Amino acid sequence: MRFMFIVRSASSVEPTPAMGEAMHAMAQREIAAGRMISDGGLLPATVAGAAVRLRKRKLMVTDGPFAETKEVIGGYAVFELPDMAAAIDSARDFMALHQAHMPDWEGVCEVRQVAGSQVEMIRAGGA
Repeated sequence: MRFMFIVRSASSVEPTPAMGEAMHAMAQREIAAGRMISDGGLLPATVAGAAVRLRKRKLMVTDGPFAETKEVIGGYAVFELPDMAAAIDSARDFMALHQAHMPDWEGVCEVRQVAGSQVEMIRAGGA
């Protein structure tokens, strides 16, 4: 089963050097074990961002910076894990890094099961 972890916070605080090292070590371990498929941090919308909206049957593109929001998405990761319990355990481990290395940081790691992949189906020769 594939799971996407989406990390949200009320602020876009850069990881401390210790946190960066801890995340790198965790990522190396997860990649070597074949569990982490993809990950990435996101630049702030003020630096590199746009929103494409569909409203009243019209497409609209808005370049950043955007109005103040309550939360920002700081990054994501995609994992191949046996079940939701394993995904939650992995997310708890990741959030524990924040607790240990950035004790004042507050945020959420949302765990979502991936329904399917059009890319993989097409690459495998499906329609």
